[in-house]
Amino acid sequence: MQTIHTIAALRQALAGRAATSFVPTMGNLHEGHLALVREAARQGEPVVASIFVNRLQFAPHEDFDRYPRTLARDCELLAGAGCDIVFAPDEREFYPQPQTYAVRPDPALADILEGEFRPGFFGGVCTVVLKLFACVQPAVAVFGKKDYQQWKVVGRMVEQFALPIRIVGGETVRAEDGLALSSRNGYLTLDERSGCRAR
Repeated sequence: MQTIHTIAALRQALAGRAATSFVPTMGNLHEGHLALVREAARQGEPVVASIFVNRLQFAPHEDFDRYPRTLARDCELLAGAGCDIVFAPDEREFYPQPQTYAVRPDPALADILEGEFRPGFFGGVCTVVLKLFACVQPAVAVFGKKDYQQWKVVGRMVEQFALPIRIVGGETVRAEDGLALSSRNGYLTLDERSGCRAR
């Protein structure tokens, strides 16, 4: 498995490959992510996974600075799951200048549910995903249905921009206690975790 940190090196590694499958992540991976990688491998090879904590989708009061960054462990897990290339740019590489061009998703889809409580979140998601698509140029991209609204918002973006990418939804993976796996579950106390399961 290759770990690549620049856009130029990624494009060189993928030159001439038309069937790339892609799984975008922010790292701190768990079995849910690895299931998406295995699904991507069924769709076509090589499999590329990105690890990038995207500042654009965090509000000022949210956890951008303390979001867990576990690249070495993540790469070990991805190698075991069948990933071929990890694209892990730093922020200066991915946003060498302020990202003043941005995607504005359909408010009817993006400003409800999670979007109602996190204004601008899906705009940040769509902007980074579109830029990652431009870098990877995948034939297939796999998104988890755990983040159902995100999956639908990205799918609509691909339709509206006529991108030649098939969006595949991966099924939700749950812990033994029934809680959907999430990179932020480590923030929960036992009582909070129990409350999440009860909902």
